[in-house]
Amino acid sequence: MRYFIEFAYNGKNYHGWQYQPQSTSVQETLNKALSVLLKKDIDVVGAGRTDTGVHAKQMFAHFDYETELDSEFWTKKLNSFLPKDIVVYRLIPLHEDAHARFDATSRTYEYHIHTFKDAFEHEGSWYHFHPLDVAKMNEATKILFEYNDFECFSKVHTDVKTFNCDIKEAFWQQNGTRLVFTISADRFLRNMVRAIVGTLIGVGLGKISLEDFRKIIESKNRNNAGFSVPAHGLYLTKVNYPYLHQQS
Repeated sequence: MRYFIEFAYNGKNYHGWQYQPQSTSVQETLNKALSVLLKKDIDVVGAGRTDTGVHAKQMFAHFDYETELDSEFWTKKLNSFLPKDIVVYRLIPLHEDAHARFDATSRTYEYHIHTFKDAFEHEGSWYHFHPLDVAKMNEATKILFEYNDFECFSKVHTDVKTFNCDIKEAFWQQNGTRLVFTISADRFLRNMVRAIVGTLIGVGLGKISLEDFRKIIESKNRNNAGFSVPAHGLYLTKVNYPYLHQQS
């Protein structure tokens, strides 16, 4: 039987989602917990990768197991075994062809910024105190919808075959000293969201015009885009599947 796991994690202590031979990853931690508890070698397949220090408020992975598992019992069992920075929400039995990565129709990320120093938010939000023109940054996000090729925002030397992504939404919201960028797409390139945010920060600071932003996308050159913002402000917040009911 194939099972999906819905879970979340604080990425501070992990070198990303994917297994790393010399470093601790979320995937390795989940594999070990499941393998010990189910008394069988388990290798989970995630919905995607997150980089070192990036968080996930909603993530999915799948694994196979021969017998039926009680979702409520094993959710509690896993949570008692896993470290405090990983939490499992539910186990979902699905058809054997279900795939956590390939079946996902969209993913949503948020990037969190605080514009006034905060003693409690510094680990999960990026402190940026320079004034930003949020309205101009939102104008720039609309330009993203005119394009599909985002090579300019991709980490170089990746093994992807195409740099095309279908961006479904992208916008900034400000609430006092809190600033959140939300973006959804069918797929994301490595480092893409952090590079987009860094470039939009350049727009907000008046260093990059709207026309410059358009030229950066058309150049397909990472060197022309802005800096990559720190990982600790980035969250994977939602993964959608056509056959899976999304709990609130």
